[in-house]
Amino acid sequence: MKQQIGAKHFTSENDFLEKFGAVALEKQRNLFEVTGDLSWNVNMDTEEITFGDNLTFPIQVLGSFSHSSETWLWIWENKAGGYAESVMKQALLLKQYGEENNIDLLTVGKFDAVENDLHLIGMIAVEMFNASGYYLGNYGQGTMVVSIKSDTIDKVESEDFARILTVFPELISTFEIQNHKNAFTNYLSQKGYELTSNGDEIKAEKNGNVINAVFNEDNLLTKLNGNS
Repeated sequence: MKQQIGAKHFTSENDFLEKFGAVALEKQRNLFEVTGDLSWNVNMDTEEITFGDNLTFPIQVLGSFSHSSETWLWIWENKAGGYAESVMKQALLLKQYGEENNIDLLTVGKFDAVENDLHLIGMIAVEMFNASGYYLGNYGQGTMVVSIKSDTIDKVESEDFARILTVFPELISTFEIQNHKNAFTNYLSQKGYELTSNGDEIKAEKNGNVINAVFNEDNLLTKLNGNS
């Protein structure tokens, strides 16, 4: 399968989080619905990840985090690994995208990192390549980050309304996002909600469900509730 960057565009880490962060995070709920707490195993020869005994999905490897040095290493920078180029297509395309848009996160081969960086890298790959989710595989000495594509995961049915009320607060509490209002507006628009704005308040409506969000003068969320 040919990997290519989609039509989505962002120019910084914050820009990505405001535009696509919530949708990317929501896909992780679908992934967990399917894989739960099952054990995992990656086969680099077949470029697949298996959960439990029989859930096997194709992967792209993005890189790995060393627990001892607390550094991130992109797979294309891991010269000692001897990995096939086919398993790093997404990582290489992200590097190219980072070079074109001056995004250090995607172009610096090795850097000091924290766990949120791993999630952000996974989320970027998921959205830019329309993947089904990303997985952080802890193998003891480190954590490998892979993106996964599977119709089984994509077809998970979820309660849209309840998800939004948990996913959005999770996003803004996990990542430092400059403009919560932008992130909320983008998220709900992508979910097909009709938005009306009244000063610092945004009302989102879809199929009889109503979500109200209130923001302060710095565009940070102060209140979120909904009813169906």
